[in-house]
Amino acid sequence: MAAVVASVAVAVAGLVPSASASASGESGNPWLARRVMNMAHAGGESEAPADTLYAFKRAVGLGADMVELDVQSTSDDRLVVMHNPSVDQTTNGTGLVRDMTFRQVHALDAAYNFVPGRSAVPGLPPSSYPLRGIRTHQQAPPSGYRASDFAIPSLNKVLATFRHVPVNIEIKGTSDTDTASFLHNAELLATTLNRLHRSDIIVTSFNDAAITRFHELAPGIGLAPGQQALLNYFSSGTRPIEGTVALQIPVNYNGMPVATKEFIAKAHADGYAVHVWFSGTAPENQDAYNTLINACADGIMAAWPQVLENLLDQRGITRPGRPGTDPCQN
Repeated sequence: MAAVVASVAVAVAGLVPSASASASGESGNPWLARRVMNMAHAGGESEAPADTLYAFKRAVGLGADMVELDVQSTSDDRLVVMHNPSVDQTTNGTGLVRDMTFRQVHALDAAYNFVPGRSAVPGLPPSSYPLRGIRTHQQAPPSGYRASDFAIPSLNKVLATFRHVPVNIEIKGTSDTDTASFLHNAELLATTLNRLHRSDIIVTSFNDAAITRFHELAPGIGLAPGQQALLNYFSSGTRPIEGTVALQIPVNYNGMPVATKEFIAKAHADGYAVHVWFSGTAPENQDAYNTLINACADGIMAAWPQVLENLLDQRGITRPGRPGTDPCQN
């Protein structure tokens, strides 16, 4: 993403709608009407253990409109919801996901290193981890939840649990240079999603080859482009791959704004929704959320979904299926 954002310094000041903007903006992209979305990033990793059923259930229960998650694959070709290629940072295990069976991965405690407000932080005193041991039955789960909600779940389980909740899926790989692993996961994901016939899923990846391969196999599912495609759009206005429905961008990079009102207006005019993520690229708080709402972002991938939900409610902002105030209505 660093290469993507570096180009913005040159391009962002001159962003204007393209000549074909009006027609493109009226192209019927349903994601332009799904706003303003609280997109719980990994289920809200600052409020709950990332990429767990507990996090997703909690976020949806408090009002999140969409869940964002990542997928890796196990040695027996099961897609699991996991950001890192290794289980070391978040769980009580060690090793690469791809070297473990689903049964081995699923047995781990995905809340083992979760610290409220800080996500996964290994190496602190045991008292720092209030949810540690629920998965392994060393303490009882909170009311309404199960021990398995604190495991690394299969993608199939998440999709079955949230049949009526939109899902944003990022294809991960074993390392940035291991394109084969990205392609393998893209193929597994296409097979999985083609069986479901859902229209409320967006698939993305930093790896452009993974997006291309996924689209070849599952052309009916909406996309958010990869790193190089975003670079091309930022720098020259070159449209990303066919099937793109959303541009998913960072707030800023090294203090340089990326998710500006000008850029979002161009993307809208070209027919794309805009979803914004933080992941350490900018301070994440209520003021930052307010700025993105006012800049007309269609969705915010929040590590703090409760904070964002409270803000959206307080301002009475329009939501998918819920009327309200749209600060960007013409």
